[in-house]
Amino acid sequence: MTDPKNVAHHYHSGHLLQRISDACKALDLTPPIPPGVLAPVDEFHIGGRLATQPFIEALGLTAESRVVDLGCGLGGPARYVAATTGAQVTGVDLTAEFVETGRVLTEWTGLSDRVTLVEGSVLDLPLESGSMDAAYMIHVGMNIADKDGMAREARRVLKPGGIFAIYDVMQVGEGRMDYPAPWASSPDQSALASPEVYETALTAAGFKLTERIDRTGFARQFFADLAAAQSRAGGPPPLGLHLVMGDNTALKVQHMVRNIAGGLIAPNEMHARLTS
Repeated sequence: MTDPKNVAHHYHSGHLLQRISDACKALDLTPPIPPGVLAPVDEFHIGGRLATQPFIEALGLTAESRVVDLGCGLGGPARYVAATTGAQVTGVDLTAEFVETGRVLTEWTGLSDRVTLVEGSVLDLPLESGSMDAAYMIHVGMNIADKDGMAREARRVLKPGGIFAIYDVMQVGEGRMDYPAPWASSPDQSALASPEVYETALTAAGFKLTERIDRTGFARQFFADLAAAQSRAGGPPPLGLHLVMGDNTALKVQHMVRNIAGGLIAPNEMHARLTS
């Protein structure tokens, strides 16, 4: 069972906002900043904005939708949803520094009227039952051992017929993951599970799985393109995920890429609808 305090500690740096602010200054970026400009640093998942766009489009959200982002991180996807659909988005994350930094980034992008970020657990959401039209989770389940509880809590806050979409790194082969990884410094912070475990949890909570998409090919191409771009540039750009992951970013990414190539893990999407 993963310890929430240990998980939050993995993501905490103590100076994240300052690092992002310094990077923005280096790029002559001052508020108001278009949300998409921050995507290299606030979309903390495989593929970044390239993955977020089709994932969110599949939800069919409108300006009348109320949406919850489970494990919102810095709120990049939440701001993307608000900016592109007009929906009201509530993001919930365990890491206080992510929430505090994300609120500032939301102010910088002028989206505070449509995006609310709060500190909390996805296993005990600070939301009323039946208050949301849709819920989504992007690269979060790897830190949550209780997949059944996660699915039940998503069900609790959704209206009948509500949508729950997941984009997670899942275990698809036999073997041991190499750490540190982007989501965990050590095995005790990680809760990798197979797609079948997710599907079982969703079904038990009252969801019907409508689509499952293997994103392995997409991930391999994304990391190949990223490596080529950094090679041409002589290193990462000023604004990038190394600001979030810290000094051992290269090792974390190397481990993840190696385990994807080896068939141990793969990013998968799941889309499900509440049946009642």
